[in-house]
Amino acid sequence: MKLSRRTTVIAAAAGAASIALIAAGCAPASDSGSDDGGKVELTVATFNDFGYTDELLQEYMDENPNVTVVQNKAATSNDARANYFQKLGKKGLADVEAIEVDWLPEVMQYSDLLAEVPSGTADRWLDWKVDAATDADGRLIGYGTDIGPEGVCYRSDLFAAAGLPTDRESVAALLEGDWAKYFEVGAQYTAATGKAWFDSAGGTYQGMVNQVEAAYEDPDSGDIIATDNAEVEDIYNQVLDASAAQSAHLGQWSDDWFAGLSNGAYATMLCPGWMLGVISGNAEGVTGWDVANVFPNGGGNWGGSYLTVPANGAHVEEAQKLADWLTAPEQQIKAFVNAGTFPSQNDAYTDEALTGFVNEYFNNAPVGEIFTDRAKAVSVAPFKGEFYFQINDAMQKALTRVEDGTQDKQASWDQWVSEVEAIG
Repeated sequence: MKLSRRTTVIAAAAGAASIALIAAGCAPASDSGSDDGGKVELTVATFNDFGYTDELLQEYMDENPNVTVVQNKAATSNDARANYFQKLGKKGLADVEAIEVDWLPEVMQYSDLLAEVPSGTADRWLDWKVDAATDADGRLIGYGTDIGPEGVCYRSDLFAAAGLPTDRESVAALLEGDWAKYFEVGAQYTAATGKAWFDSAGGTYQGMVNQVEAAYEDPDSGDIIATDNAEVEDIYNQVLDASAAQSAHLGQWSDDWFAGLSNGAYATMLCPGWMLGVISGNAEGVTGWDVANVFPNGGGNWGGSYLTVPANGAHVEEAQKLADWLTAPEQQIKAFVNAGTFPSQNDAYTDEALTGFVNEYFNNAPVGEIFTDRAKAVSVAPFKGEFYFQINDAMQKALTRVEDGTQDKQASWDQWVSEVEAIG
């Protein structure tokens, strides 16, 4: 099933809830026009935490005194996606719009509605980061922000209470191995404490499926293969089998999940770099969080985003300059320091400001070094086609139905199969 570009921009998001804006001042998007004296107001729409603090944006305004930058921050990626596809090609989007990698394939169907990244800049980013945002006509339409190499975040105080090692080198050695090893240690923890090992089946599943080269769609034909893919079914069963005793059953981004960051509801969670800022920002005063330089079954990348510039924006050229500046190595490193969003620019990886960065909140963990190592450990860049987001979102809901007791494992799988079959 293909969406018609002009008549349904974009039906997939029709009827979705309007975006929740939590911002450093929520200004109207993209229709602001030029102020007197050539002054321009630029809006930047992001979600979660890109590390674009007021101080960082002020730096740009200090360097460009004719520009005022206002950030509009959506609560979640799903909210941002709904808003983006409702308005793309129309009016109402920000001058600079952030998109998430999981819905990039959908965005690429409408690449002509986005301004091209100026030529001569593509080699600044990792090759695979550029390739994913380059359309069939060779137009790069996304300014790469972060990537999501993963480690394991853990509560050292909870590990100590369970009689497990607590220093990050010993924890890395303890968890080295495949997913069975991760769940085996989890069984030890739950037996010793009666408490949950990880936050949710959905979050853990995501880390596992991101190691599958082609989970849902065939890279050559584009055909949906999700329901016939034995790897997907094995991961579904493995994580739910462990979930019964080891999961806190707290869906990520829920109020209870955020509370769990502080109250010890779970001892570990899979942790891309950008999750560091989520943890520290929502569990202030908690001294037990740390991060280990390890990931089950090797390496994994979860997430990563781009900045895009709508081609029909009021200030396209000025927006391109801002997007370029925000994604330059210097600013990517500052964003990492602010929120843990790991850079995608090559020059950042040799910069001492990144490699030598220590995060005080995470027990002075050398997170620059850790996530550089985790990035090097990533061996698979999963294929994500135009239906990836819809299929994966349906899977997340299937996992949640089992965790909240709405359905058993088989019934929820069967419903997911039906939903996926309806997509194609």
